[in-house]
Formats: sequence, structure tokens, C-alpha cells
Amino acid sequence: MLFAAALFIVAVVVSSLVAAGASRRALRGIVDQRDREQKQAAIMALVDAATEASVWNSLTPQEQVLSDRAVAQTDTLVRLSPVKGAAVAADWANHQLHEMKRNSATYGYELDPVVEEFRDRLVEWSKKPARARKDFEADLRRWRAESAGSEQALIAEQESWVAKQHHEQYAEVKPAATAGSRPGDITRSTGGTINTSTTQRIIDDVKVLEAERKPSSVS
Repeated sequence: MLFAAALFIVAVVVSSLVAAGASRRALRGIVDQRDREQKQAAIMALVDAATEASVWNSLTPQEQVLSDRAVAQTDTLVRLSPVKGAAVAADWANHQLHEMKRNSATYGYELDPVVEEFRDRLVEWSKKPARARKDFEADLRRWRAESAGSEQALIAEQESWVAKQHHEQYAEVKPAATAGSRPGDITRSTGGTINTSTTQRIIDDVKVLEAERKPSSVS
């Protein structure tokens, strides 16, 4: 009876472990299936957003607002995904979408190959997340370096433009001041001038008036 009881207990324990393992595998399968569906939905939404971004300039303001809302929701969905490199993939996708919007006014439907590459890169990320993450990080580093270089070039161009404007302004003011000055002018420290010839003319006029008044007073 002791052997039968022990055998019964062992059978119960084994069956419990087997049932727990089966339940765990089933639950993990459900979670993995849900993650795959969530990831696929996010990728499809991003590809749809890329299609709209490629013709962004032709969308109405209302369509653009709806598209931006959908992209924001998709971005959140991707970042919440348990897949490795989800945040990096979201940053990469946001950069690409921004570039498509910016180039839509110039290139228009010629962005179709860019959209296809965008789709293929995201599909690759869904299949090989670790490898795709490294590629995304490399692209982001390169874009940051290019952005920093372009910003430095823009700052240098602005400084050059300011210096050129200052030089041109000074060059215009200096000839004007030289043309308006006379040999008899006295330049003040503040940049103003006193015209001595004008002052002398006033003194001469006063002397003439005094000379005209003297004969009348003698008579």
C-alpha cells in the first residue's frame, strides 16, 4: 500500500508538471502570436505612412493631420513591442518618414524605390531584429554626423553673410561721408561736422546789415 501511495503521488506530481509545462508553452505561443501580429500591424502601418509621406505635398491638410496621428500611434506601438531594437527601429523610421515628406515636393512619385527599401528594411528587422538593429544604428550615426556637418556649414555661411553685409554697409556709408565733407569742415569726435564756410557767410551778412544801419543813424 505504501508503494501504491508513493506511485500515486509521483503520478500526480508528474502529471501536474506536464500540465504546467503544456500550459506554459500554450501561453507562450499565444503571447508570441500576439507579438507577431502587433509587429506586423506596426510594419504595415509604417509602410502605409511611407506611401503617404512620398506624396505628402499632394495631400490635403486634413489628410496630413490624420496621417500624422496614425504615425504617432504606430510609433508608440513599435516602441512598446518586445522585439529587440524596437526603439532604434522607431527612430530610424521617423527619420525616413521625415525625409520623404521633405522630398515629396521635389521628387514626388520618384520616391517609390525609397518606399520599397523602407518596407524591405522593416521586414528584415521583423525577421532578424539583432542584425537589423546594428544597421539602423549605423544609419542613425551617419545621419547625425551629416546633420552636425551641415549645421556647422550653415553657421559658417551665416557668419560669412553677416560679415559681408557689414562690409557692404560700411563701404556705402564711408563714400557718402567723404562726398559730403568739405576741406573747411571740422570733424567732431561723434562723427558730426561744423561747416566753417557757412559760419563765415553768416558773419559777413551781419556785417553788411550793420554797415547799412550806420548811414541811416548818422542822418
